[in-house]
Amino acid sequence: MFTGLVTDMGEVVAVREVAEGLRRLNIACGYPRASIGEGASIACAGVCLTVVGTGDAGGRAWFAADAAAETLRLTTVGHWRVGTRINLERPLRIGDELGGHLVAGHVDGVATVTAREPLPDMLRLELRTRHDLARFIAPKGSVALDGVSLTVNAVAGDTFSVLIIPHTLKVTTLGGLAVGDDVNLEVDLMARYAARLIEAR
Repeated sequence: MFTGLVTDMGEVVAVREVAEGLRRLNIACGYPRASIGEGASIACAGVCLTVVGTGDAGGRAWFAADAAAETLRLTTVGHWRVGTRINLERPLRIGDELGGHLVAGHVDGVATVTAREPLPDMLRLELRTRHDLARFIAPKGSVALDGVSLTVNAVAGDTFSVLIIPHTLKVTTLGGLAVGDDVNLEVDLMARYAARLIEAR
């Protein structure tokens, strides 16, 4: 589990196909190499990936993670290339402060930026997603976009908007988004379970 509070911005430094439908990514990061164990989970732009190796290059540690066909199909991972910058978060530990919201790292799909409005010290983004995901998004509710915990400001049909504050612009990749860009979307766990309970009745 994660909180949607980004702790580092990583960079893809290598991409290779290791088998049909299986892609290995090397991601440079600011975490000490000794602290990254094989088998550990790291949220990469909101996608929970498992560490399968580590190394050092250019004064930075890197970790390797494999992305399977389902991940490549449902998320933006399939579009990552060398140089792609991504938000990183280590898993929540018992006793850690829950400053964002509970994020599983299981991306539901993508949302596409439809409008970008710079405001004094902030950025307003409008995004559109699939109808079956939009039904889980509510004003003042939570979403994770590329792994960042955000509060929804407004919802209209399949479109919703969020405000990005200065700190988030500084420590995440969201400030670089342009109209037409896709981001990984994870809807709020509580909304998903509430909907499932209603359906079961």
